[in-house]
Amino acid sequence: MINTIEQFGRNAGRLWEVLYSNGPLTESQLLDFSSLRPYEFYIATGWLAREDKISKNEELFALGKTNLTSEIGTNAGKIWSLISSKGEVDIPSISISTGLNYEQTFSALGWLARENKIQINLSEKD
Repeated sequence: MINTIEQFGRNAGRLWEVLYSNGPLTESQLLDFSSLRPYEFYIATGWLAREDKISKNEELFALGKTNLTSEIGTNAGKIWSLISSKGEVDIPSISISTGLNYEQTFSALGWLARENKIQINLSEKD
């Protein structure tokens, strides 16, 4: 078992460093430069959005006051409501129950992880 909250924070830091060093970048560029897997990237984006440190304008992500609160924060609320009512829920069930796609689900989970409201159990191979 890995400490997911600690890992998510490190991944958010890695994403922040890439943006700090390179300026605004596309998702594809951020994935290349950070070496994060797509789900790790989305979680890191949600984490940074909760910290009010990342924005997205058209296709470019940049450091700065976030403009992602309404989307990611709202989706985090949907997931939090689901978890509060059902207890432990797997990620595919979260997406199905909330109607969120892959990107939206993982970004919202990153937001909730930053708030220390969830625990995600991943194996070392995930």
